[in-house]
Amino acid sequence: MNRPSKSRRKELWIDLITIFVISFIVLTVYIMNQDKINDIASDSSRNILLRTLLGGAVFQFGLAGLGISLVTLVRRDNFRGHGLRSQQLLPALGLSLLCCLPDYLFQLHSGTLKPWLPFQDVHFTREVLSSGFPTNAIGMLIIAVCWGFFEGFNYVIISDKINELFPTKHRILDWGALFCAIMCILIHGAVGVTASALIDMLCTMILIYGMLVVRKITDNAWGCVLIFFVYWNAM
Repeated sequence: MNRPSKSRRKELWIDLITIFVISFIVLTVYIMNQDKINDIASDSSRNILLRTLLGGAVFQFGLAGLGISLVTLVRRDNFRGHGLRSQQLLPALGLSLLCCLPDYLFQLHSGTLKPWLPFQDVHFTREVLSSGFPTNAIGMLIIAVCWGFFEGFNYVIISDKINELFPTKHRILDWGALFCAIMCILIHGAVGVTASALIDMLCTMILIYGMLVVRKITDNAWGCVLIFFVYWNAM
């Protein structure tokens, strides 16, 4: 891949800075109002859909969706151009799931593996599922879009832009994937100094780095989205 022009590099830097600034603002607002937000989220006397919208559409989407959506809209880009395509779909899905294997085996060995339930680590999931129709369907759609699609696809957009800025001829060496893997570890607090914590950190690194390398090799990003639907937050 050739190095982009000066004007294109400027656009890419602006896009990345915009994404990070928006995420930082949303995260700061959440941290400053964390107790109040958590109280509202846990208040079962309030409508579950409104609470899910507050947590999902406002904060989760704001953290891992608003920035990439805004940049894509302003640049008149489209998500399909970042790997949401049907070509190489099965290899992308299969190889991406394979990247979860080290983390799965580590959880199995350490006894931390939970029964499988998509999005079970999302605060609202069980209450939404126990609600009647159509509340449960609408609630799970919100959760799937915010904690599933956008959390996974956010890494794809960021990685693509970093790789365009810093291209490499090697298929496995991927600066965007490396940055996103480190970012994921830092955001989710997976940093540790014990042997167990270091292995956990390495497994997370393999998962995020691996799925983004698969995305680059297959030119298909659906595997990155799939992981956040069926594995991340599910075990």
